[in-house]
Amino acid sequence: MLGKVIVSKFWTQFFSLGKAQAITIFPFIFLLHKNDRQNKTLLNHERIHIYQALELLVIPFYVWYLTEFLVRLILVQNVHRAYLEISFEQEAYKNDQDMSYLQKRKVFDFLKYLS
Repeated sequence: MLGKVIVSKFWTQFFSLGKAQAITIFPFIFLLHKNDRQNKTLLNHERIHIYQALELLVIPFYVWYLTEFLVRLILVQNVHRAYLEISFEQEAYKNDQDMSYLQKRKVFDFLKYLS
């Protein structure tokens, strides 16, 4: 399994500004609570982000993620909606319940969600 899982309330809240239950900072998946280790959907969501980061060679993934968030924030004027409209998040949310998704996922599949 890709992504070293770390349970850390401090780091999860620090990196997500207190907004997330989990966050991926390649190659780590930070979880807010130890019982989140049992949440297969949450972990699958975060592992999709690991794959996205890998295919974009990590740093460009975070630059693209932040840029797309800022553009969408300007367009929709709502932080939560801008976050949900990021192509990386759309791919992850749409497929996080499919536990076999990463085995069949094609490279750059997140591009399908750009609009």
